[in-house]
Amino acid sequence: MIPGGNTFQGNEFADTELSHFSMKKVLIISFLLLAGCSGSGRLSYDSPSDAYEKGLAHYEDGRYSRAAQYFQGVFDFGRTHEWAANAQLYLARSYRKNRDYILAASEYTRFSELYRADPRAADAEFERAMTFFERSPQIELDQTDTRRGVEAFNLYIQLYSDHDSVGVAILRVGELRQKLADKQFHAAMLYERRGLYQAAALSYEVVFDKFPDTPLADDALLGAMRCYIEFSAQSIEARQPERLQKAITHYQRLLDLFPESEVMDEARELGDLAERRLDELIADSPTL
Repeated sequence: MIPGGNTFQGNEFADTELSHFSMKKVLIISFLLLAGCSGSGRLSYDSPSDAYEKGLAHYEDGRYSRAAQYFQGVFDFGRTHEWAANAQLYLARSYRKNRDYILAASEYTRFSELYRADPRAADAEFERAMTFFERSPQIELDQTDTRRGVEAFNLYIQLYSDHDSVGVAILRVGELRQKLADKQFHAAMLYERRGLYQAAALSYEVVFDKFPDTPLADDALLGAMRCYIEFSAQSIEARQPERLQKAITHYQRLLDLFPESEVMDEARELGDLAERRLDELIADSPTL
């Protein structure tokens, strides 16, 4: 029936219009929500104290990225007003809390350069050193930040020897130096496993020479002994005695410096071996 057909078409048209209206409504609401979010991202402050207080509130609430923006806003009013030093220090701290260690180190350095007389200068220097400690990677990776951490802590200790955190700094230096020793020791072990005994011996010597205060010092001397004996066996006869003598010299160092070391039994065997081989060379070649 035609009237019924017209009614069906009218309902279909109404449903389509309603669908379009609903879609427009959703789009408008979404736009308004996005606009509101965008507007909420804007910073609002009318003085350095206002910017600083808002930054501090965000910092204490753990919103470190937002805090950094407000602390940076303090400098819109210059760097000589009473809020500048506070903002500079907390800007660095915000970056550190947010694990932006490179930016944090830079801002701590800026604080030290601009506000040398500030009573928190020692805190800033210690915290700057901590950014390198926190960036120090596993020993398989490049240790540039580890070395920078050692330098930064040593500078802090030198400048502020009476500061409260010196004890912690000394412990951190020990940890970083141990990591550097581990890195060098593992390199020596790798050379030794590959049969590159000269490179291995030199690497073990570096561990002892640069990190004699670490637990690896006696192991490094033992490794150098082992590798010089092997290197001697690979050498022409004329060069064998000097390499055996180096092994004997390292054995004597072990005796003098680490007489109670757990590696002494093995070192004694290697020392005896080096001396026997050296005696045999001298007996067979009186000109040596």
